[in-house]
Amino acid sequence: MTIRLKKCAHEDLTLLQEISKETFYETFYDQNSPESIEAYLEEAFKPDRLERELSNPMSDFYVVEVDGEAAGYLKVNADDAQTEPMGKDSLEIERIYIRKRFHKRGLGQYLMNKAIEVASDRHKKKVWLGVWEKNEGAIAFYRKMAFVQTGTHVFRLGDEEQTDLIMTRTLP
Repeated sequence: MTIRLKKCAHEDLTLLQEISKETFYETFYDQNSPESIEAYLEEAFKPDRLERELSNPMSDFYVVEVDGEAAGYLKVNADDAQTEPMGKDSLEIERIYIRKRFHKRGLGQYLMNKAIEVASDRHKKKVWLGVWEKNEGAIAFYRKMAFVQTGTHVFRLGDEEQTDLIMTRTLP
């Protein structure tokens, strides 16, 4: 298995949209209403929104490829690009999206390690993320990676309000 990481550019927009919709749907469709899922997918991953995210100099996207095929991506945010005001000493991991057929290959940890490397390179003191309170597998993974719950925030999925746990890892 050959793993390659590539920083995204504007020409990767369609690929990011495809991976985003596929992975979000695969992960959450069986626990939410179809209407809420569809509304979220259409709003969160529309081309002009992803274009703005890609254009933000405080956000970085990295696609991970396995044997030449795009398996998922990482999105990190610093400074004012963070979805919550966590301060200049923090880096947000907004998305670690791995296509289902690539699960159980260590790619989540690979992308997590990249996020921590980016934070260290930028002299950040902590890394944080939001995770749905019902996503037990992800919560267990983040705990294994030394994240602890430090708060909550509201995540809007269509017309529904859900609770995300804010989890933080302090860097050495």
